[in-house]
Amino acid sequence: MTKKKKLGEILVADHLITLEQLSEALELQKIFSDQTIGQLLCRLDFMNEADLGYILEQKGHREELSQILVRKNFLAEETVRGALELSCREQLPLTRVLLKLHLLNEEGVARALAMQYDLPYVHLDSITIDPEMSRYISAGYAHKRRIIPVSKIGNTLTLAMASPLDLQELKDLSSSLRLKVIPVVVSENEIIFAQQRLYKGTPPAPTSLESEIEDIPDSIVEILTGAGDEPEVDEEVTRVTERDSILVKLVNKIIYDAYQQNASDIHIEPALGREDVIVRIRIDGHCKIYQKIPYKYKYALPSRIKIMAELDIAERRKPQDGKINFRNFGPVDLELRVATMPTVGHLEDVVIRLLRAEKARPMENLGLAPRDRREFEAALTQPYGMILVVGPTGSGKTTTLHSGIALINRTDIKIWTVEDPVEITQKGLRQVQINSRIGLNFAVVLRSLLRLDPDVIMVGEMRDQETADIAVEASLTGHLVLSTLHTNSATETVTRLLDMGLDPYSFSDSLLCILAQRLARALCEGCREEYLPTDPERMEIIEAFGEESLKKLGIAQGELRLFRAAGCNLCLSTGYRGRIGLYEILVCSEEIKLLIKKRSSSDIIRLQALAEGMRTLKQDGILKVFQGITDMHEVRRVCIR
Repeated sequence: MTKKKKLGEILVADHLITLEQLSEALELQKIFSDQTIGQLLCRLDFMNEADLGYILEQKGHREELSQILVRKNFLAEETVRGALELSCREQLPLTRVLLKLHLLNEEGVARALAMQYDLPYVHLDSITIDPEMSRYISAGYAHKRRIIPVSKIGNTLTLAMASPLDLQELKDLSSSLRLKVIPVVVSENEIIFAQQRLYKGTPPAPTSLESEIEDIPDSIVEILTGAGDEPEVDEEVTRVTERDSILVKLVNKIIYDAYQQNASDIHIEPALGREDVIVRIRIDGHCKIYQKIPYKYKYALPSRIKIMAELDIAERRKPQDGKINFRNFGPVDLELRVATMPTVGHLEDVVIRLLRAEKARPMENLGLAPRDRREFEAALTQPYGMILVVGPTGSGKTTTLHSGIALINRTDIKIWTVEDPVEITQKGLRQVQINSRIGLNFAVVLRSLLRLDPDVIMVGEMRDQETADIAVEASLTGHLVLSTLHTNSATETVTRLLDMGLDPYSFSDSLLCILAQRLARALCEGCREEYLPTDPERMEIIEAFGEESLKKLGIAQGELRLFRAAGCNLCLSTGYRGRIGLYEILVCSEEIKLLIKKRSSSDIIRLQALAEGMRTLKQDGILKVFQGITDMHEVRRVCIR
C-alpha cells in the first residue's frame, strides 16, 4: 500500500499551522495516544474542523480506510486486501463488508472511520439527549443519513453520525441551521437506538443495499405463488400496467439477480404452446439458464419490460429498442438497454443489457504483455495518427480505449469521445451520446467535433465509409483518433477498411497501430489445478505457439505445465472467475505501410507483422495458459489462430 506524507507535514508545508504548533500537538499526542494529529490541532484551536476537512478532501490527503486498518493493527494486510476485493466485486462499502464478514464489530468500524476523518469517537450510552434536539434535524433526514443531534451549547450543535457526511453537506447543514456543527462518530447501532428514543420509535430508513431490497422476495417461486390463468393476448395488452404487483416483483427479481451475479445480459425467450418461458443470463461471456417462468407469462413479461422502457406494447410486429433507468423501479442504480424481436406465434424475445456505471481501468489491469503494452502506450503519446482496437461485440474494446485515454487525460489536452452508449465516464472528458433517431450519428458528430479544436477524439465505432473517411482525415490534420471496429484480427482490419473504400495512401499514413483482443474466462485462483499435458496436448501447443517461439522463451517441451478448472464455492463450482484479455498488436512500421499501399492480402501483412515481433491472439493466450491465468479450452474457444 502506498505511503502518504504525514498530515502534520502537509499542514506545515501549506502554511496552515506553524512548526511550533505541530510540535505542541505531537507532545500532546503522547498523552492522548488514541487521538489523531488532526483532532488535537482542532482541540488546541490551531485549526477548525472545516479547514481540516478541506485539506483532507479537496487536496486528496485523506488516508484510505484500508490503510488505517493495517497501520493501526485493526486487521492484517492480507485480510484487508480480501475485504477490498469483495467490496469491489459486490459493489458494497468496505465498512459493510467488514461487518458482514465479522472482521470488525460496529465499534471497531466506527473507531476506524473516526481516525480516517480526524473526528472524535464517542459513546451515546451515557448521554441523555434532550427531546428538544429533534427540532434541529428531521426524523426522515436523520434516518437517511444515519445521524442524530446530541447536544447544543450556545451556537454549536454536536452531531453524531455513523458515517461522516460530505464536507459540502456539512456546510449546507450548518448554513441552514445557522449553527456551527461539530461532527462526532458513533457506532451505527448506537445511532439507531438513539434515533428510536429521540424520534419516538420512528422506524429507521434502510441503511444498506441489503436492507433496501427486503421487498424483493427470496425466490421466483415465492412471486409466482397464487398466480392466475393464462390471459388472452388482447386482454393482456390492455391489462398490464406498472401497478401489476406480480409482474413488477418478477421483473425486478430477474434484473436484480442478474446484477448480483455480475451478468452482462438477460435473455427472455417465450415459446409456442404451453412451454415455459426460458430466462437466460450471460456471465463472463457464457449463457446459462437462470429460471423457467410458467407459460402464462409469455405475453405479460415482455409487455412489462416494454412499459418500463417506454416502448409501444401494442406493437408486436416490429423490433424495438429503448432504455430503462432501473433506479426508478428497484434498489440498484443501473442503466438497462432493451431490445425486442418478434418471433413466431406472435411472441417477442427480449434482451436486456446491464450497463454498470464504470470508471476507466488502470492499464496494468488489462493483461497486456510487456511488448504489447509498450507499443500501445507509445502510440498513445503520438501527437496525431489513428489507433484502432478491434474484436467482436463484448470483447472489451471500449474498456481498453478508456484505459488508454486515462493515460493521456491531462488538463492541457482536450479530449472528446463519441459513443453509443456512453458506458465509462472520466473527469475531464467531453462525451457525446449518439442518437440515431434524430440523425445524430457518428459521422455527423465527428464532422462537428473537428470545429471544436480537439486534441484527441475517440470514435465509438467505425460503422461506415463516411465515418472512416472523416476519422482518417482528422488523424492527418493534427488529431489523435482512437476508434473500434468489428473484425477478427489486427491484419484483417486493414483489408476490411480498404474494402470499405478508404484510400490506401491516406490510411497507411494515418495508422499508428491496431490492437485486436478477445476476452477469455480466467481460472479461479482458489481451485485451479496444475497438471502435465498429454502428448496430443503438448503437440497442439507447440504447433499453435511455434517451436522456435517456444525456444526463445526458454521453455523446454518436456517442462510444459498447464492449469485446468477444478471448481470450488468461490467460483460456484465452475472453475472460472472473471475474465482476462488476449491481445495482438500490429504496429504500422514502414514495411507495413508499404504493404497497405500495395493493397497486399491480410496473410502477407500478417507474416510481416510476425517477423517484426507481433504475437497472435492465440500465442498471447497460450502464454497466459503457461502463467496459470486461463486454460487451453478457453483459448481455443475464443481464438481462431
